[in-house]
Amino acid sequence: MWQGVGWGAVKAMDNLILQTWNQRRCVYIASDGGRVCRPVVIADKGVSRIKHHHMKELLDGVRTFDDFLHDGLIEYLDVNEENNALIALYENEATPETTHIEIEPFTILGVIAGLIPYPHHNQSPRNTYQCAMGKQAMGNIAYNQLQRMDTLLYLLVYPQRPLLTTRTIELVGYDKLGAGQNATVAVMSYSGYDIEDAIVMNKSSLDRGFGRCIVMKKYVGVMDPKIDRVLKPGKGPDEEKTKILDDDGIAAPGEIIRPNDIYFNKECGIVTKVAGVEQPSRKFKPAKQWYKGPEGETCVVDRVALQTDNDDNMSVKLIIRHTRRPELGDKFSSRHGQKGVCGNIVQQEDFPFSERGICPDLIMNPHGFPSRMTVGKMIELLGGKAGVSCGRFHYGSAFGEPSGHADKVEAISETLVRHGFNYSGKDFLYSGITGSPLQAYIFMGPIYYQKLKHMVLDKMHARGNGPRVMLTRQPTEGRAKNGGLRVGEMERDCLIAYGASMLLFERLMVSSDPFEVQVCRKCGLLGYYNQKLKTGICSTCKNGENISSMKLPSACKLLFQELQSMNVVPRLKLAEP
Repeated sequence: MWQGVGWGAVKAMDNLILQTWNQRRCVYIASDGGRVCRPVVIADKGVSRIKHHHMKELLDGVRTFDDFLHDGLIEYLDVNEENNALIALYENEATPETTHIEIEPFTILGVIAGLIPYPHHNQSPRNTYQCAMGKQAMGNIAYNQLQRMDTLLYLLVYPQRPLLTTRTIELVGYDKLGAGQNATVAVMSYSGYDIEDAIVMNKSSLDRGFGRCIVMKKYVGVMDPKIDRVLKPGKGPDEEKTKILDDDGIAAPGEIIRPNDIYFNKECGIVTKVAGVEQPSRKFKPAKQWYKGPEGETCVVDRVALQTDNDDNMSVKLIIRHTRRPELGDKFSSRHGQKGVCGNIVQQEDFPFSERGICPDLIMNPHGFPSRMTVGKMIELLGGKAGVSCGRFHYGSAFGEPSGHADKVEAISETLVRHGFNYSGKDFLYSGITGSPLQAYIFMGPIYYQKLKHMVLDKMHARGNGPRVMLTRQPTEGRAKNGGLRVGEMERDCLIAYGASMLLFERLMVSSDPFEVQVCRKCGLLGYYNQKLKTGICSTCKNGENISSMKLPSACKLLFQELQSMNVVPRLKLAEP
């Protein structure tokens, strides 16, 4: 059991077992492989076993992490052992009862949570929200991102590294491939288009490239060279739609592609059976592939790749590139779970400006702070402003103020005062509309903002009429299928409360799936319409004497028939109108 473990580690484990014995009068020995263990520094009566000369040996490359482990300076604890251990965050906080000291407290956080500056000053759910949104932020994904053939790729055109950084950012290399931009944010109310977390954006900032992104989508065409063929773009009704094709019948790189353009001019060979054996004939049917992009969106064919798949079929892959600038409804977020959509884009001359002539890129509503309690965002603004003024990256690592991995607010404020700013990060602003000074000092400075992949261009959807589902005869579901817009239970409640119940009837029946059925007044079952006799017939009574015609949703009729197939027979009782 003790093989390969240093004597110091055995001694430490021995102490731990003794502790457990004293507290519970029982010894637990766990050796299952699925335990989550983590390393901590062993402390003897509150004094760390790691001394200065150990750290010097580590820095000089003489000693490794494994040596610390084998010499009994560090040990791995699992969840059960942590229950009986007193772990101090920092060495200077240790007491004689302390059994272990953390190697570095910020390692409790994962990669995405580690990107948040001053997360220990935020309300905890806000950090959780950022952990979800950090994955949706656009930026650089890799150094080879322009050579890859991904199905869908979102890239930021001008990504930046955060002004307020953390130790995790440096350790994971996030500063080399950022996913956001440092925006000068003014916390104030402006124009009324900034309520409910909406953001007012500066048009000139957008012109200079703030939030600009590239969306790359892959389109694939497959062709069996034995049967199918690719045609040159020729004359005819589709001539206008084949302009982007090369002589090989495939779209040329660099061409502007519009909705309903043909990017792969393929014809499929018709296979015939001769004496039970399949043989390709000389006949072909068109199988052109069309680009189905949104109307008004002009994209570019970025790259075209030809290859063969496992079945020796020719595979044509096209990357379609679209450059987008932020528009109303696009989603943005800071690193503190403060998400919001673009509510208005305003000309720079109407934006407020400071005495130094600095104009904000974004305006954020101050009501986003009191209930969210994201104090970390306020400190980020201060730290970013101080960093810009003194030319260095300030740190905001988790739990880092005592150890020096995060700058204290007092030190940041001193830097601001030293460079002629207000200690609290507030500025004296002038109105861009009237030119007169604003009646309050405005909290303004740089904050790292992320552009998220949720863009209004991909979500905008409306329908008049369109395809229906064969079974229920109701409109199809989803934007991709040009589906209908759902009226749910709560929408129904609103319409009834508003006194517009006939609108509800129209939405749920007339515009959805109206169906005329023949109902027998005697037995209450559904009948059918006889075209020869020009009358309704009851399937059960075998006559048309008591038949009435009524309108019903087709899905309701289907439900009755499905229930009947399970021997549950619903009957309709009709009353005189």
